[in-house]
Formats: sequence, C-alpha cells, structure tokens
Amino acid sequence: MTKEKESSSIYDINKWLYFLLLCVVTLLLLIVKKTFVEYETFAFEILEERGRMGLFHLISTLQYASIPVVYGYKFTVVAFVLWVGCFMYGYKVTYAQAWHVAAVSESIFLLAELLKIVWFMFFDTEVTVFDIRAFYPLSLVNLFDRHTLDPRWIYPLKSLNLFEVIYWFALIYGINLAANKKRSTAVLIVFTSYVFFFFVWLGYYLLIYE
Repeated sequence: MTKEKESSSIYDINKWLYFLLLCVVTLLLLIVKKTFVEYETFAFEILEERGRMGLFHLISTLQYASIPVVYGYKFTVVAFVLWVGCFMYGYKVTYAQAWHVAAVSESIFLLAELLKIVWFMFFDTEVTVFDIRAFYPLSLVNLFDRHTLDPRWIYPLKSLNLFEVIYWFALIYGINLAANKKRSTAVLIVFTSYVFFFFVWLGYYLLIYE
C-alpha cells in the first residue's frame, strides 16, 4: 500500500465531522464518569445531604457544554504550533492539515478516559472526588502518594503519562503523512515545536502555582 493510499484511509473523513464525532464520544464518556463514578462517591453523598448537589449538576452541565469550545481551542493552538514547526523546516503542510492531525491524534486520550472509568467502577471503588481528579492512568503521579504530594506537582505528573507520549508519535505520524517526506524530519518538527512548548507550559505552571 502506498503512502498516499494509507493517508487517505486514515484522514479521508471530513475534519468537521471528525470533530463532531470526537465531541459526542467525549460527552458520552463524561456523562458515564459523572453518573457512575463521581456521583457515587461518599463525598457527593455528603454534599447531597447538605443540599449542594444541584451546584455540582450545574458545573457538570457547563462541562458538557464546553467540550467543543475546549477542543476547538486546543486544536487551534496545537495546529498553529505544528504549522509553524513545519514552516521552519520547510514542510509544505497547511494549517488545515495540521488542525486535522491534532484532532485525529486527540482520540488517544479517549482511551485514557475509558480506562479511568473502568478503574474506578470495578477496581478502586472506595474513593473521594480528589482521588478521581488526581488520578490519571499510566502517569507518573501514580508513583507517589497523592494525599501527601505537594499539590503543585499533581497536574504536571498527571500530564506526564504514556498516552501523552503516544500522542506525540501520533502527531509525528500525521505530520509525516501530510508532508510525505522523511519521518526523521517529522520527529524533529514535533519535538522542537509541540513537545518543547508542552514542557515549557509545565514549567510555567510550576512557577505560577500558588
């Protein structure tokens, strides 16, 4: 199979249709997590007794509605970073192609959410809301006691996970298909653009955390 045919078989779907499907699947996973994991915790039972459960339902509704906004913002930023990286290395990749690569690569994180739901539904059922929000499958945060860990390190250690690394290589694969040139250059593009700014962001987060 040629590279052109392989690219067509993966990226032939319209990017806006893919975006819609991604939002729908994310919404379904979020509803399942809220309904069968977060709402079932002891902490939520206490809040319900105090009459504050309605507030959490309102927050959940806002989270549902914000999915396309959050995705749109993330893909726009990631695509811009990748597009600039491609331009610097002389790769003729359009912004629309970079945006499509970012959207398709995002699907990897859906598996992480699914694993998180399965973990708390069947394996670690006695948890608090903090445990749910501080946990991320196959991440460095799981190597530490989250209850004694300095809170400023929870987000960075959650972000450093196997799915994030797979995401990097998905970006490399997508950029390589879009440009149809050497894979080694696609590796340089992603690592000197997206991965570089990813670590800059984590460092900035640690500096400003209060």
